[in-house]
Amino acid sequence: MLTDPISDFLTRVRNAQSAGHKVVEIPASKIKKEITKILFDQGYIANYKFEDNAVQGNIKIALKYDKKTGKPAIKSIQRASRPGLRYYAGADELPRVLNGLGIAVISTSKGVMTGKQAKNEHVGGEVICYVY
Repeated sequence: MLTDPISDFLTRVRNAQSAGHKVVEIPASKIKKEITKILFDQGYIANYKFEDNAVQGNIKIALKYDKKTGKPAIKSIQRASRPGLRYYAGADELPRVLNGLGIAVISTSKGVMTGKQAKNEHVGGEVICYVY
């Protein structure tokens, strides 16, 4: 049994990229699907596919690498809020990642979104992870 499925999601992506895999398969959940959509929209992953088979389903993520150097598009992906220590931020104190070059994924009352979108909509929430 997993105590923190979001950390498992981030770790699977991080490990697959460090091993040079092209595709990673992850057990699905609603919040993992939303994080995957954000990563795709922001250009950190090449593509994704939701497979709804049996009970839980899977997410297949095609990882993105630089064509010349072969380095992964995601340089760092870190969990901010965890089950033992939740991290909430108001609309005025949302974190900036790498001085605006990275993204913070925020779970708000209006859904899961990036820190910039949350700041524009003037909502705060739980800071899930940082990506750059």
